[in-house]
Amino acid sequence: MEILNNFSQIVVESPVDKIIRQIRDLITSGQLKAGDRLPSERKLSEKLGVGRTHLREALQKLEFYGILKTRPQSGTVVAGMGIPALEGLITDMLGLQGRDFKSLVETRVILETNIAQLAAENRSDSDIIEIENALNAHRIKIERNEDAVEEDLLFHLKVAEASKNSVLNSLMLIITPDIMQYFKKHNVCGEVKAELVIDQHEQLLQSIIERNPDQAGGVIREHLRDISEYVKTLKNGTKLDSDGSLIT
Repeated sequence: MEILNNFSQIVVESPVDKIIRQIRDLITSGQLKAGDRLPSERKLSEKLGVGRTHLREALQKLEFYGILKTRPQSGTVVAGMGIPALEGLITDMLGLQGRDFKSLVETRVILETNIAQLAAENRSDSDIIEIENALNAHRIKIERNEDAVEEDLLFHLKVAEASKNSVLNSLMLIITPDIMQYFKKHNVCGEVKAELVIDQHEQLLQSIIERNPDQAGGVIREHLRDISEYVKTLKNGTKLDSDGSLIT
């Protein structure tokens, strides 16, 4: 057993991590400087040998943290901060890839409660249509007994868009995909009745239609209660590695 303790787990980096790490290395080596413009997404994805989805996710994360900036008619450029600051930020970002799942869920509850309340206050008629379409797509997958995790995610992201708060929306885009990936890998959603999920989504939509922020906040807290209870059963220190596997 003592010999086994000398070994450490092999962590396989995701394509997004590798893109972020490569950009960090280019910045710290001086090959990328403040104000330098990145190639187009098409050219970058071809050069890196990755799909545009992975590339876009990496660039969005770098832009959210202020490491990259998108300027009209100039494309995506490196931010004008010092190399130590840029390197530190990117290192912190890469560290977030091994997130504490319990903290992710707790953060989601806080975010979505505020998002639901703001959506009820700020939503437009077009937002209602978008949320209804996402709800219907989710319902169809459930009725067909097909995997519906992505449709579930889309519903929540449409509610976030209706909040008209770009920061909350960005935070949802950052943390929610990792949570959903964990759900799929460990079948967390299998413990929750699909009919109940749809019913709660319908209640949330109705609260938003009626512009009732208190009710919307209450519905989303109840909707996420089972997941909040689930994370309490996880051992202290339970984490996700970079490919979504459980580390105990």
